[in-house]
Amino acid sequence: MTAAGAAPGVDGRPGDPAARTAAPAAEQTVAAAARPPAAPEPLLVELVTLAHRRLSGGLAAALAEEDCTVDQWRLLRVLADDRGHAMGELAQALLIPQASLSRLVDSLADSGWVYRRQDDQDRRRITAHLSRQGRTRLTRLDALAAAHDAAVRRACGLTDPAHVLRRLAAL
Repeated sequence: MTAAGAAPGVDGRPGDPAARTAAPAAEQTVAAAARPPAAPEPLLVELVTLAHRRLSGGLAAALAEEDCTVDQWRLLRVLADDRGHAMGELAQALLIPQASLSRLVDSLADSGWVYRRQDDQDRRRITAHLSRQGRTRLTRLDALAAAHDAAVRRACGLTDPAHVLRRLAAL
């Protein structure tokens, strides 16, 4: 008998063999509790947000070569249909608050890329239009955006990512 009162185990150490095997399990539990929990799988909204930020950041850098922001480029693209758009329509189409949109149109008008005009049918309605200079500028900006898009598609091995994104945007 040992001092603890237990008969020696098969390996010559005192105590119960079951108790000796339980000790490493308890140590593993303590070690596992000390580790930070594994991060949960990202949700789709997180992945789309990260992808959007990366894509927008790369596009912003490309457009900055022409002294243009992503929102300015997007506005020029909407105005390229030559229909003229009221501020409310543009704010809805671009998902930009109307006050921000007004500042955006102001800056593009100051640059000569867009102009405002009174609507022919409703004199109270002011519409924004793409100028000739804006159309020339948009051609260069679209080329930069298309090059950025092609590079991203090649890097990711994507053939038709727009299909999935169009489905998500329609939700």
